Parts: sequence; C-alpha cells; structure tokens
Amino acid sequence: MNKVGTSLAVIVALAVGLAGGYILFGESPMQPAALTETVSGERKPLFYRNAMNPTVTSPIPAKDNMGMDYIPIYADDEASGGPPGTVKIDATTVQNIGVRTARAEKGPLSRVVRAVGRVDFDETSLARMHPKIDGWIEKLRVDKTGAKVKHNDVLLSIYSPQLVASQEEYLLALKNLKILGDSSYEYIRTGAEGLVKSARLRLELLDMPEHQIKELEQTREIKRNVHIHAPFHGVVIKIGIREGQYVTPKTELYQVADLSKVWVYAEVFEYELPWVKEGDAAQITVEGQPGREFQGRIDYIYPYLDMKTRTAKVRLVFDNADGALLPQMFAEVTLQSKRSEAAVLVPAEAV
Repeated sequence: MNKVGTSLAVIVALAVGLAGGYILFGESPMQPAALTETVSGERKPLFYRNAMNPTVTSPIPAKDNMGMDYIPIYADDEASGGPPGTVKIDATTVQNIGVRTARAEKGPLSRVVRAVGRVDFDETSLARMHPKIDGWIEKLRVDKTGAKVKHNDVLLSIYSPQLVASQEEYLLALKNLKILGDSSYEYIRTGAEGLVKSARLRLELLDMPEHQIKELEQTREIKRNVHIHAPFHGVVIKIGIREGQYVTPKTELYQVADLSKVWVYAEVFEYELPWVKEGDAAQITVEGQPGREFQGRIDYIYPYLDMKTRTAKVRLVFDNADGALLPQMFAEVTLQSKRSEAAVLVPAEAV
C-alpha cells in the first residue's frame, strides 16, 4: 500500500504542477516579443523588394546593380490591398521627389510639329529688271545695293536711238492729226487718229514713262534720256550696270525685292507630314530678334521629298512690315496642326 500511495501522490503532485504552470505561464512565450515590439515601436520587414523590378525580392537588405537599396516590405503593406508587385511611396518621399498626379481624360488629340527653317524672299514680289531697248546708261540715280526705293522712283536714265526715233514718229503723227483732224473725209480723220494711237502705243510698249509721254505731247520736244522707274516699294538687292555701259534687252539692270512679306522654308520629316496642312498656323523665332515670336501660316507643301534628308519642304508666309525678318536668317519653326483625333489624354510631362 505504501508503494501504491507513494505513486499516486507523485502523479497527483505532477498533475497539480503542470496545471499550475499552464495557468501561470501558459502565454508567457509570446509576451516578450509583443512587449519588445510595443516598447521599441519598430516593425520587422517581411522581405525586401527591388525598387526598379518589384518581382525581385530578398529576405535580407540588398542593393540592385545600380546601387539602389531594396525597399523594405512590412506586414501592414501587404495587407493594405493592391495587386501583387504594387510599390507604395510614403508621403514624405512623394513630397521630396516632387511627384504630381493628374487624371487621364478623353479629348481631342492634336500635335505640334517643330522644325528648322530659313527666311527668304517672296518670289511673287521679286523683280528682275531688263530694258526693252538697246542703249547707253546716262545716269544712275540708285547706285548702291541695299537702297530702299518707292514705287515709281527713278532708278536710271538711258539714251536709246530707238526711243528717239519712236518719239519723232509720235510727234509727226500728232502734227498730221492736227492738219487732217478737220478733214471732211471721215476715213482721213480716222486714219490720222489711228496713226497717233499706234505711235503712242509703241512708246508705251518700249517702257517710256507716262509722265515723259505727256511732257512730250505738251512741249513737242524729243527727250534724249528716258527714265526707268521702280516697279514697287522695296529694296535693291542687285545692280547689274554702271554709268556709260551699253545695255541690251539681255542685260539685267536691277533686282528689286519687296520685303513687306517674306517666305520661310521649313523642313518637315516624312512621318510628320500627316499632321501638316496648308492654312495651319505657324510661329517662328530667330536669334536676331530675341524674345519675339512671329505669327504666320502654311502657304504651300511641296509635292516631293529631299532624297538625302527625307524631309519635305514647307513654305510659310509671314508679314514683315517692320523689316525685322531678313532673308537668309535661320528660324526655329513651330507648326500648330488643326488635325485632331479622339484619345485618352495625359500631361506631356508624364510621357
């Protein structure tokens, strides 16, 4: 009995000890970790993720091949939602690196085409002056390139035996009309009038100025020298003769250009041609006029490409009343396309 009683006593004591230990210390293994986390306030990362490639992770701190630290991922990060591989940036980092957000919206998509260009003369306002007679230059009134001229300014005086003879014919026709103008025969009067008209027309076709023809009619004195006038307001860009020189209809006397309007030739790449149409707005800037933007339009798109550069020539027209744009200036060109397409739009800085 003593052995049985002793065994029962040992078993009861062991059971009581186990029960007491469970009651007193059953949850103690978890308390130090929870207490440590609460006291220190620090979180333990689950793993570390590559900032440039979220699919690459590491159980320990690491750096990528560019030397950037892997981003620590915590339990609450994974529990916060989002698809696998989602990378989040805290508010402080967002502010430091200047991240901005914008809503993507549907709307019309247009395009701005940029190119380089060159200012040139308006070919429709460029005159190459040749005489219609043979003769000698008696006096050059405008003898310097770059000179500004106005419409009908006298450029030079020329002596031509042909014009002298034509003036004599006109004076004889006028004298004949004076004698036969009162004839009782109508065909005589008509013939005299027709002779005057044909003689005057001959002077006009030889480019004798109207004011000199009227002066000839009034004074009945032959003009030795005949004037050649400027065809319009402009600038003399070339002089081909000097005083005393013998000239023929093949001789180029002057080149005169009207610079109140200028052309700009822009080179547009082949892939941007669908966005460029005649009539679209155009702007240019030139180094000679810093801070100033000139407004114009697309006037013509040439129907061929440059074989070497694979660009198309586009002609732009600009008003130039103040003469600020000089031929042969280089320009930076911006073409505003009118064409638009429906698309999802995001800020240009996001692309």
